[in-house]
Amino acid sequence: MTAADRFRAAVGNRDLAALDDLFTEDIRFYSPVKFQPFTGKPLVLGLFGVLLRTFEELHYIGHHTGTSQTSADGTESPSAVLLFRATVNGKQIHGIDLLHFDDDGRIKEFTVMVRPRSAVHTLGEAVLAGLIADGLVPTPADR
Repeated sequence: MTAADRFRAAVGNRDLAALDDLFTEDIRFYSPVKFQPFTGKPLVLGLFGVLLRTFEELHYIGHHTGTSQTSADGTESPSAVLLFRATVNGKQIHGIDLLHFDDDGRIKEFTVMVRPRSAVHTLGEAVLAGLIADGLVPTPADR
């Protein structure tokens, strides 16, 4: 089973412990709603806790693996592209997850792209509310 397959299984089972085993300590998560990445395993795992609660009817519908891509840090690394569909607050989302792996097969970089724009807005609001509720980011009044 590939790392991409293990990731899909962990998400499908909503298994944060399995995700913990798949992420590097310095993982970077590039979100469609935030310019700077979420960095580090504790924050990214917290974000996944929110995402797994936020996405309704999340289904991976296809994938492409085995290619080497240049990651944000400029290095070539094995990667996988996973296509998904989900619903957030009644909005249908189509998207891709781009995973970059380290030499041990763990995910070192994760980029999410979604469409349409209205879904990006809905997703951003829902995830921000979850991050605030979980104490992972300050409330707008505290910034």
